Amino acid sequence: MLDSEGNRLLAKYYSREQSTPMSCKTTKEQKKFESDLFSKTRKSTSEIILYEGQTVVFKYVNDVYFYLVGNPEENELLLSSVLNGLVEAISLLLKHNLDKRSLLDNLDMVVIALDEAIDDGIALETDPNVIAANVSKRGMDTIDVSLGDINEQSIMDAYKHVKDRINLALLR
Repeated sequence: MLDSEGNRLLAKYYSREQSTPMSCKTTKEQKKFESDLFSKTRKSTSEIILYEGQTVVFKYVNDVYFYLVGNPEENELLLSSVLNGLVEAISLLLKHNLDKRSLLDNLDMVVIALDEAIDDGIALETDPNVIAANVSKRGMDTIDVSLGDINEQSIMDAYKHVKDRINLALLR
């Protein structure tokens, strides 16, 4: 995630050889890659590009650029689905106030959402409601999930919210 000037807000690198964040690249190399990628995508009208032998899917929302980089063999639709699900989940968690300041103020939730969607470089979840619900379960005291938000939701969302709350109560 980069801001509108190309500065890093959050980044996670994974390597195929290890299931840990990429250690073969230095921070300087990572920032150069991010800067060059930002320069290339800043004025682009497409959402998917091939850059330095990698498939890059990106999305610009308000003043934040979201990037998902995968191998050239990766399915672009899957990468796009994961990125869109993550962005929408973050938007739900931030109550549709997705901008640089909100993202930085709630960085803990954003990192957890990223971990819920992608674990060790493997896409786990694409449904934004599931990602947001999993983040909410991890930190109920951090996230204000109240019944007052229901009037802003559709009837189906309200039903799912009540169902999830009941299931959570029954599991305790």
